[in-house]
Amino acid sequence: MRKQQPASSEEKKLRALAVLGKAKGSGSRSGRKAGKASAQSSQAKSPFLTAGVKISDFYRPLKKPVTIRIDADVLAWFQKDGNRYQTRINLALRKVMEREMKQS
Repeated sequence: MRKQQPASSEEKKLRALAVLGKAKGSGSRSGRKAGKASAQSSQAKSPFLTAGVKISDFYRPLKKPVTIRIDADVLAWFQKDGNRYQTRINLALRKVMEREMKQS
């Protein structure tokens, strides 16, 4: 068996656009090559899709359960808006991570 090489960032964007196109029902093509062609044509038709696209817009990372110790006042601040406070904590941490990665 042949090992697959890691996909380039351009290939990842094309795959993400192909998934986005399929979600909107853009075509009935099937197969790997047809998906890439579909992604390229949708990219050509709507260039605004690629402007400002972040990988996190399409990528849903695996969630890993962890135990973390947070100051009580910080936790209360996230919980005051109700349910999904863990999601808001994750988004805040992701923003910090992306900002620091951008600065590096």
